[in-house]
Amino acid sequence: MANVQVIQRHAHLASAVKLEFVNGREGKVAKAVLTAISNSRRGSGDERSEEATAIQWTLWAKQAEHAAEYLGKGSHVNIVGRVRNNHYQDSDGAEVYGLAFTVDEIDYLDSKAEGEARRAREGAGDPPAAAPSAPTPSRKARNERQPAHA
Repeated sequence: MANVQVIQRHAHLASAVKLEFVNGREGKVAKAVLTAISNSRRGSGDERSEEATAIQWTLWAKQAEHAAEYLGKGSHVNIVGRVRNNHYQDSDGAEVYGLAFTVDEIDYLDSKAEGEARRAREGAGDPPAAAPSAPTPSRKARNERQPAHA
């Protein structure tokens, strides 16, 4: 079966991202698994219904490491990826059928403040240091280094 593109928009993570390092062709590689839940709405008025769709996605390499660092339960994301048939025979000889979803692109939709607040609630550690908003005292501003008439 060829790969089929899957898009999951406006999804929220059902739990924390699970990160592990597995053996790859060139040594250890990061693998992360996350579950994203999105809602689809159909109909209108009294006949309007809503259905939740949960997809377990796999991310690899730096993308996996970044997701584990910056995303947590409830994070808001858009995901574009692919699905492939995962059919095999287990050790007992039984046929196992499934689908494997792999992330190609992921957009983090939360603001920086929302992400930092979520990480603080989860106890994931200190948020990344913010860039200084003013020049450091040891360095003079440009207008202090040159005379205005020069």
